Amino acid sequence: MGSATLTARDREKKIILTVQVWKELGAHVAYTPELDLSSCGKSARQAKSRLREAVSLFMEEAERMGTLSDILDEAGFEKQGSSYKPRRILAREKMELTLPAA
Repeated sequence: MGSATLTARDREKKIILTVQVWKELGAHVAYTPELDLSSCGKSARQAKSRLREAVSLFMEEAERMGTLSDILDEAGFEKQGSSYKPRRILAREKMELTLPAA
């Protein structure tokens, strides 16, 4: 699983999103946790390209509906000039838990 940055532009506004890519059942999946959106493709590059398109369409529709600011606020973004910055992550770690016996 890798991580990259995706920048989407909407009327010269910018947003920086985390992109995680992994392989699942022979397909590459690109996922942005900030917006809980994903897409897939035959390669990591195609999956990221399709994710960029999905995010752009999502944002265009949210802007058209007048809900984009609310969505970005709820997702933890802060507007700084013409950009939206994600909340600062203080820690990123893995946690191991024991599952109940089924």
